Amino acid sequence: MGLDSTEFWIALAQIIGVNIVLSGDNAVVIALAARSLPPRQQKQAVLWGSGAAVVMRIILTVAAVELLKLAWLKLVGAALLFWIAIKLLLPESEGEGEGKASASMASAVKTILIADLVMSLDNVIAVAAAAKGSLLLLVAGLGISIPLVIFGSTLLLGLMGRFPVIITIGAALLGWVAGEMLVGDPVVKDWVDAKAAWLHYAAPAAGAIAVVAVGKLLAKRHEERVPGALDDLADDRQPAGGASAQRPN
Repeated sequence: MGLDSTEFWIALAQIIGVNIVLSGDNAVVIALAARSLPPRQQKQAVLWGSGAAVVMRIILTVAAVELLKLAWLKLVGAALLFWIAIKLLLPESEGEGEGKASASMASAVKTILIADLVMSLDNVIAVAAAAKGSLLLLVAGLGISIPLVIFGSTLLLGLMGRFPVIITIGAALLGWVAGEMLVGDPVVKDWVDAKAAWLHYAAPAAGAIAVVAVGKLLAKRHEERVPGALDDLADDRQPAGGASAQRPN
């Protein structure tokens, strides 16, 4: 297919359409991972995370068809995504200094890449099918999708500041995706299709509920520990004899 071919442009439009539909959960991951960073760091995390994720998708597409045939891969991916979703619900530790900020941004980008890798296993199949074997179409379509992901992530970051409940909804969405992956692994898929088709609906719902429940529980425990640690630190800094101790004449 050449650039002057109608078929090329139709296929490109299909790839862009697929990416618009499939980029929602990726935008959620990026926004969740970057939400605790300073505004300037947020923009950098969105740009680096989105760009690196798209490049990774291009590489992954080449091997995706074969990867999806491997037993246990989706089960491992589902467990990893559960962990990421729960972690994104936990409050970030406070810290100071440029080194801390840089480390946080690196951690955010790493989280984005891992989550996108897990969630892209199915998505890239649709993109590869639309590309019809054309590497140019694949690269062009995914490249055009970068602004879409960046726009979606930036929009969600702004909304999360005003409506914190979006954070919980986003984590629940990741739990839903993990539940879908869990029952889609070749190890269990045939049995689920034949004898427990209801799991195709129950597993995603259970995944979403489990992520929110566990995440909120761990976040509550974290918040209960932090005030105690701060009180202990304040006590350690008190001079011997207490705050009311008088300086000798």
